[in-house]
Amino acid sequence: MPSDKLNLDSFDWFGACGLVGIAAADLQTANCASPLIPRTFCSCCGVVHCLPSYHPSPATAFASSGQPDGSPKSSFPSHLRVMVQRVETIMNGTTRVNGINGHSKDSSASRSLRKSSSPMAPAFMTSAPGKVIVFGEHAVVHGKAAMAAAISLRSYLLVTTLSKSQRTITLVFPDIGLDHTWNIEDLPWHVFSKTTRKPRYYDMVTTLDTAVVEAMQPNIEEVSPHLGPEKRKRHQSAASAFLYLFLCLSSPTAPACIYTLRSTLPIGAGLGSSASICVCISAALLKQIHVLSGPHHDQPEEEVDVQLERINKWAFVGELCIHGNPSGVDNTVATRGRAVLFRRVDYSKPPTATPVKDFPELPLLLVNTKQPRSTLTEVAKVGAMKKKYPAVTEAALDSIDAVTMSAHSLITSDDFDPTSEQNIEHLGDLFRINHGLLVSLGVSHPKLEHIRELVDYAGIGWTKLTGAGGGGCAITLLKRGVDSEALLDLQRKFEKAGFEEYKTTLGGSGVGVLYPAVLHNGSEEEGGDEIDQQKFLNAQGEEGIEKLVGVGLLERRPEWKFWQ
Repeated sequence: MPSDKLNLDSFDWFGACGLVGIAAADLQTANCASPLIPRTFCSCCGVVHCLPSYHPSPATAFASSGQPDGSPKSSFPSHLRVMVQRVETIMNGTTRVNGINGHSKDSSASRSLRKSSSPMAPAFMTSAPGKVIVFGEHAVVHGKAAMAAAISLRSYLLVTTLSKSQRTITLVFPDIGLDHTWNIEDLPWHVFSKTTRKPRYYDMVTTLDTAVVEAMQPNIEEVSPHLGPEKRKRHQSAASAFLYLFLCLSSPTAPACIYTLRSTLPIGAGLGSSASICVCISAALLKQIHVLSGPHHDQPEEEVDVQLERINKWAFVGELCIHGNPSGVDNTVATRGRAVLFRRVDYSKPPTATPVKDFPELPLLLVNTKQPRSTLTEVAKVGAMKKKYPAVTEAALDSIDAVTMSAHSLITSDDFDPTSEQNIEHLGDLFRINHGLLVSLGVSHPKLEHIRELVDYAGIGWTKLTGAGGGGCAITLLKRGVDSEALLDLQRKFEKAGFEEYKTTLGGSGVGVLYPAVLHNGSEEEGGDEIDQQKFLNAQGEEGIEKLVGVGLLERRPEWKFWQ
């Protein structure tokens, strides 16, 4: 079509969100079943926007050139710039949205009803799950396989964009008492010079840049100076992960924002809470620089993998800031959800991790003993036993490996049915056997055994420790059709023993996005209930957070979108 005869109305340019947002650094072309190419991905709602009346070559339509911060930018043909001018008022955030997940009913009504958190962009949220080791604890340290799965306990991050006149970023994490603000201009952007190249969002980063770490230390030292060493270290670890990712992915011209984190995961219980948080931060920052396409329901699988891997690799960088030498398994599960089979033979290299895509969602009881434990101590116990009794210990580790692979074969078989009582009993038996082998290695604890005894007496499922052992948490795979009164009685016994119980689901969704932060929570406000920071902070405990912004347990809230 000649540019002087371009029909703007022929372009399906507006997303269901009513906003225009082109993933400028990630415009992609693809051959689809119809001739609607090229296609672009709206960074607001994740809808594919096709250009049905215009078929230039990809090179003509979307030429790329580098920006100073290293991210590519789109160079539009002149006739497309006309269209951009047409929607300029929407791009600067003056138009508000309405309806489920931003689906517009009446734009004029929306503008009068929807309050603005910012003249620049609507508030949005990201969320990622925690994880449990289902099979293979300790054996994985010795080169065997292990399986980790997502749980429905999740972290949630609310991003609130401030007015253009403000030049600060704030990290608020009330669960650990963290609340700190930095001036964007005061951050060490100067470190990205000829000697220290700013990484591109698509780079594979496997180590921290020491120059960046050193340059941001004064900004980290400002965090929580009034606290004792242990609490301050926790605050500074979270701040380091956030600030390192912000420096690498953002720029000095980034909008001022408040990043508010809440989690339904117990912190420090071995459930991958730090990885869950890092995935939330990674996804949010990548979303803000418009390099994520989707999520939307009809994304091709290859495209989904690209987006998830992009989030995952930057979440791993956040984990590097917190843990120094993470395995990468926790962030992989938090990103992709479901389950992952992993093995690490060479500790100088990352583990091999294979998604278990057909892992079913299963009802689970998670019980926190609140008994402090040291992973290093428990790992050392097994190492000492292997040195003292090499043949016997190796046989136990091989047996754990066999349990893991048996579970994997069962779950991935074509005839596996998660509603089948026989299949669930098979998995439950593997839970019981795995736990018994871990007991033989000396990594259980009287409190973990007490939980197992209470569950066995109630006859409601199969229990095993999860993680390093020596305390921490136990997980129980529930039998089908468990009596609610029996569960309530068991809960009372757990409380009496000083334990904390969580009813959760095994094998749920990975990272998700709520854009804009609008949900239907029984609100009478037309278009739904906009989640602002005050509502988010006022949510009381796990139940309050789930009720306000949760992705949904038995039934997914349609406003939340997932790459899957």
